[in-house]
This record gives sequence, C-alpha cells and structure tokens, in this order.
Amino acid sequence: MRLIPRSLRSRLALMFGVGTSIVLLLALSLLYVALERQLHGAVDADLTGRSDDLIAGVRAHDLTVVVGDPMAQLYDTAGTPVATSVAIAGRLLLDPTEVRAVHGTTTATKTLPLRAAGAPLRVRLLSRPVGSSGQILSVAQPLDAIQRAGTRQLAVLAVATPVLIAALAALCWLLLRAALRPVDLLTREAAAISTLDTGRRLPQIVGDDEIARLAATLDSMLTRLSVAFERERAFVDDASHELRTPIAVLQGELELALGAVDNPDEVRESLLAAQGQTVRLGRLAEDLLLLARERVGSLVVHREPVDLIDLARAEARILAPVTGLDIEVHGEPVIVEADSGRLRQVLTNLAVNSAAAGATEARVTIGADRQHARLEWADDGPGFPAGLLDTAFERFIRGDASRTATGAGLGLSIVRAVVAAHGGAARLSNGAPLGGAVVTVRLPAS
Repeated sequence: MRLIPRSLRSRLALMFGVGTSIVLLLALSLLYVALERQLHGAVDADLTGRSDDLIAGVRAHDLTVVVGDPMAQLYDTAGTPVATSVAIAGRLLLDPTEVRAVHGTTTATKTLPLRAAGAPLRVRLLSRPVGSSGQILSVAQPLDAIQRAGTRQLAVLAVATPVLIAALAALCWLLLRAALRPVDLLTREAAAISTLDTGRRLPQIVGDDEIARLAATLDSMLTRLSVAFERERAFVDDASHELRTPIAVLQGELELALGAVDNPDEVRESLLAAQGQTVRLGRLAEDLLLLARERVGSLVVHREPVDLIDLARAEARILAPVTGLDIEVHGEPVIVEADSGRLRQVLTNLAVNSAAAGATEARVTIGADRQHARLEWADDGPGFPAGLLDTAFERFIRGDASRTATGAGLGLSIVRAVVAAHGGAARLSNGAPLGGAVVTVRLPAS
C-alpha cells in the first residue's frame, strides 16, 4: 500500500493538511490554556477583593463579615478557627499546620470534603495574615463553574478542530487545483508533440509567475530544438547530396571500365577518375567525422609547444605551389600549446578557400598579446558576400549557390571546429590588408 500519493497536488495538499493541523492544534491548545489562566486570574482577583473587605471588617472588630461571607475562615495564631462562614460551618479550609505556614499572601487549589455526604469540592484558596495580630484569614471560591466552562471549551474545540482542518484542506485542494491547472495543460500539450518536426508550440500562460516563466522557457527550448532539428536535417540532406555525386561518378566510371576491358587506355582513365572520386569520398568522410567529434566534444588535440611563425612559413612553402597562391608570412615568433597537425589543417583549408575564390595573393600575420596568440589570414580575392559573414562557418555553406561548385563547403566549419577544440575563436571580415577576405584566429597564449 502506497502511503505517499503520486500526484504532486495530493502531496502538497497532504503536507498542507498535516502542517495546518499541527499549527491549528498548537494554536487552539494555547487558546485553551490562555482561557484557563484568564478564568483563574478572575477567581484570584475576586478572592483578593473579598479578602480586602473582610480584613477591613476584622480590623474593625466586626467578625460578622466573615460569618456572612460565602466561604471564609479566620484563624488565631494556634490555627484554631475564630470565625467561620455559615455555609461551611463545622468545616476547615486550612488545618493548623497550613495556618502556621502562612506568612504572606498565598494561593492554592485543593480538594475539600465540603459537600453533603462528604462529596469532595475543588476550591481556590487565598490566605493572608491580618495585620500584625497573627491572625490568618482564608477565603475560598469553588471551581465547579470554571471546570464546567473548561469542559465546554474542550467540547467546542474537539468539534471545531476537525471541521476547521477539513475546511482548510478542501480550500488548499481547490487552490492547488487552480494553481496547477496550467501545469496539466502544459503536460498534455507537451505529450501531444510527438516530434520536433511540427509547428505546435506550448500554450501561453497568462501572468508573470513561476509557471508562466516555466511555460515561456519550455516554449523557447522547443523553438531552439526545432531550429537545431532543422539544421541537423539540412546537414543530413546536404551530406547526402555531397555523397551522392561522387558515388554516382564512381559507379559510372567503374561501369565504363568494365565495359571497356579490351581498351586498356580507357580502363586506365576510368580507374584514375574512380580513384579521384574515392579520394574525394574519403576526404569528405574525414571532414564529417571531424565535425561530428567536435559537436560531441570528443575532438582530440595533442598539445605541444608550437611556434606559429615557423609553422606558417613551412606550410606556405608547401601550399604555394599546390594552390597557386603567393603566400607571405609576417610577424614575430609566438609559442602556443597546440596540435601542429590540426593547425596545418586550418592553414590548408584557408588556402584552398582563397584559391577557390579566385585569390592570387595571401598574407599570414602572426601576433600576440598577454592572453591570446593571433593568426590572421588575408587574401586579395572578392571577399565574403555581405550575407555570408554571419553563416560562413556553418556546414555546407558556400558563396556559390550552385551545388556543382568545387568543394563541399566544410572548410571554414573545420577551421572553427579545430580552433574551438583548442579553446580559441575565429572571426570573419573583409578588407585590409589585401582588400579581400580576412579570417582571424585567436588561440590561448602559452
């Protein structure tokens, strides 16, 4: 049997009911004690007033005031009654030992066999000396009325407490139901959204409370997830398109080779073309794998001290004849902790991009400040299109909208991925020093 409810509403109502019950019981108990003390205080005040009046009469040698009091006795120094109220004739409020123990105003509650047939009676006693004569005056008040009032109070509290607790619990349930109704609505709507490929959104919750802010946050999260889903779907579509072309060419070349087995020159030409497409497929697969690793944070870089100026000069000598660019390297030696192989990949992609854009000259500038090392690649090409500066780092983004353009549009994406794996950042711009595209890479300084 499950003691704790599954529903949040039920748990909150249960906690509220238990907490309210404890607080209410404590409050009603304090109220009962306060009423009891107030009643006893009223009795003590009445006894004090009667005692003052009787002492005044005794000092005037008028003992009839004691005899006429409802419940009073006057004792001599030996503890023997001198005057007794008619209502308690033949009875003692205090025994001689108790009389001798009175040295000031004292109050006490005791049970006396004062009723008929010796029935006990609870009384409140106030005893005090009468001046310096040594006499002791004791006045009493029965507590039957107070006990009956206390009993009635307990009965009222015993009936009212469960009713109040039930009413408060019901009110709490209604309030929680109203407060959590938007949560139920959000839950049903969220369960109805079965895929991110949908235009459905969570309903707007009116107000500026926690639930309204939660709904707005969840709706914003769904929007971001939908955008990410669209990007991933576009990535898959673009990757499929990029893979489809070389595979189709590869298949065609192989079929040509099989159909021309008697012509060695044609077979050789087809196999060479197929080999080129295989290389292209391998490069594309490696690029996609690198981007996938960077996306999940598993792109590994093997850090070692690297002099950026030496690295740039060495790569410039290799890339210049391959790309047809006139590459100049400027700057001072800057040492960083980086993966030299990955940095060469960055320079290679930048050179290939510049050459594909029609640039003839490129300049690499190395610099550093206290926090970052800077590698700036600039060319004299046409630069990035104005609408491409914000998206050029995205995958499969190319300046030429034609899908037959050379390259898969992954070069700058790989540049950003490698730089990010080193804890750096890359930025695109156009302009000086050569008037074309400028890619600025910042790496953490050693």
